[in-house]
Amino acid sequence: MHRRAAALAVPLTALTLAVSSCGSIPEEWRTPAFLRMDEEQLDPRIPEVTGEVGQEPEITFPDVELPDEEISGVVATGSGEDELVRADDLLVANVVQYQWTAPGEGEAVEGQSSYETGAPDLIRMNQMPEYITDSLVNQSVGSRVVYVFPPLSEEERTQAEAAGQEAPEGASVLVLDVMERFGNGSLVPGEQTSNGGGDLPTVTQDDVSAPVIDIPDTDPPEDLTVEPLIEGTGPEVEEGQQVIVQYTGIRWEADEDGTHEPFDSTWSRAGEPFDATLAEGSLIEGWVKGMVGQRVGSRLLLVIPGDMAYGETAEEAGGGPAGTLVFVVDLLGAYDNPPPAEETEGEGSAEGEEGAQDEPSEEPSPEDEPSEEPSDSQE
Repeated sequence: MHRRAAALAVPLTALTLAVSSCGSIPEEWRTPAFLRMDEEQLDPRIPEVTGEVGQEPEITFPDVELPDEEISGVVATGSGEDELVRADDLLVANVVQYQWTAPGEGEAVEGQSSYETGAPDLIRMNQMPEYITDSLVNQSVGSRVVYVFPPLSEEERTQAEAAGQEAPEGASVLVLDVMERFGNGSLVPGEQTSNGGGDLPTVTQDDVSAPVIDIPDTDPPEDLTVEPLIEGTGPEVEEGQQVIVQYTGIRWEADEDGTHEPFDSTWSRAGEPFDATLAEGSLIEGWVKGMVGQRVGSRLLLVIPGDMAYGETAEEAGGGPAGTLVFVVDLLGAYDNPPPAEETEGEGSAEGEEGAQDEPSEEPSPEDEPSEEPSDSQE
């Protein structure tokens, strides 16, 4: 799950680490999601969950002893075979946590429902352990999965508390609703109604590859310029939201060999969508001001002057690319962030950092302060 500016007190990643002091579920805890008999059926120890996917679930805890192993199962299946979850997807999911305290007894964990916060979790499948992803892969968007983690042993409780973690009482239960998925190479739908041109760069792009950006033989505009190439029909993007995008960035000024090679692009990472919090401090000013108010589903041409990017002398200072920058951005999704930590005081500690890229790519991403020693891949 991607680190965020203010997360639920125990997001999915944190819980999977907390339920075992060593950060992994022991082999003897792992059991298949289903018992195989004449037909598939759920493990009877999985709590009964009712209600529509996309709404706060209702849960009934079985009147049995708490399981001493991790179990999971798909309790509702979404429709549509064209929207199956893949092992390298970025998922948008609503997650609710419960504590199963005794046979037939349990309760929701206060503050641990993305339905309450209005802020879904972003889950990168390739960053999650198999005991989480196994129940998700090949399920349709709109599916609901239940995970049950056994109570901690005394040794594990002691280790967790020594590490400053709050050890949960009883078994931990997660209900996860898959709301949307974004795969490698995801693009906004629709055809371009503009390709820029004139005094602006010209953009051409097919449905399966990175955009081609041609810079005109003119001086760049002095002000931030935003040109919708595809006009989306989704909700307007708000500052502070989590955005999911595909993008390519080049400098207006040509390289020494006269070309305009991308200094950063999601397409150089197999088209893996990028997610970040749309706020200054997480992203450069030109991205924030250029995207706020645009609609989800838009393809945007952003021409960003140096003073709204990394500066005119950024390269000399060892930072990002200098001068005016040009980005083509597909605005795939935008979602609210959880409330700031101080608004949920007493409901658990906030996890994570600003929702910027966890580990910058080989070239600087559109973050305000790129790392001086960028890594080759995302976390």
